[in-house]
Order: sequence, then C-alpha cells, then structure tokens
Amino acid sequence: MFREITSYKIQENPFDLIGKQWMLITAGKKEQFNTMTAAWGAFGFLWNVPVTCIFIRPHRHTFKFTEENQYYTLNFLEKKDKNILTYCGTHSGKNVDKIKESGLIPLETGNGNIYFEQSKLVLECSKLYFDDIRPENFLDKLIGRNYPKNDYHRMYIGKVVKCLVKE
Repeated sequence: MFREITSYKIQENPFDLIGKQWMLITAGKKEQFNTMTAAWGAFGFLWNVPVTCIFIRPHRHTFKFTEENQYYTLNFLEKKDKNILTYCGTHSGKNVDKIKESGLIPLETGNGNIYFEQSKLVLECSKLYFDDIRPENFLDKLIGRNYPKNDYHRMYIGKVVKCLVKE
C-alpha cells in the first residue's frame, strides 16, 4: 500500500502541498496520540539533512504530544479527503475523538509513530530543534498581525527519517 522513497523523490510542489492542500501533524504513539490540521510549514535542507519545519501554538492539544515525543509525522491526504482536514482543523482532540469522528485509519511506522491510511504522502520526522516565535523578532510588522491574541507558535525543525508514498 505504501512504498518508501527518498525525500529527494517527492514529486509534488511543497508550497501547494502545505499552503493549499494542508497537512495533518501527528505526534504520539498508538496508545495516545493527536493530530491537527496545518497550513503553515516548510520543507528544506539544513544541517546537511532534509528537514521539515512545523509551527504549533502552545494551546493546541497536539502541542503536548509534540513536546513529549521525539517524532512527528506529516500526512498529506488525497483531495477527496479535504473534509477530514477541515474536521481535524475545527475540532480539538481534548473534546472529541477526532480519529473516530473523522474516519481516519491510523497505521504505525517502524518507529511506532502514527500515520494514516488516507495519506498519499507521509513524512516521518525526528525533532532536531525548536524555538518560540517572539514578537520582537518580526522584521515586517505586518506578519505580527497573524497573532491578534499574542498566541505565538513554537517552531520545530525535524529531520526527515522516512518518506512514504501511496502506491
């Protein structure tokens, strides 16, 4: 069902994948995990390895799982599953069982991390670095308008350790 490829073989445009198609950021293990929809993030090459950057606000339920675990996965779903992304972006795992209610089917990587059968592309990442977004560091004050509640994100940089594509 899924085939492992090198991250250099990803065919899709990352700007489209993240900004228009969205992704699920998932952290935790089979016993307890959470996922959230995100439309902010990045792919790149840093410290001599392929990396992703994700951004999570501390009040999000997924933040706790990302903090407590070494790994996270990025799950890019088929276009027909946009309703799942919408649901997971508008409901909190604190209040509902998003997996059950959305119809997501969780699978496990060899490292025991969660990804979803509905994914067309999965990136399993190991955290390398984090930092908190600080308002005093904005060089373009217009960007700060994304934070009317002063609820600044934590940024995580993760090494891509596995890349899976649906066959």
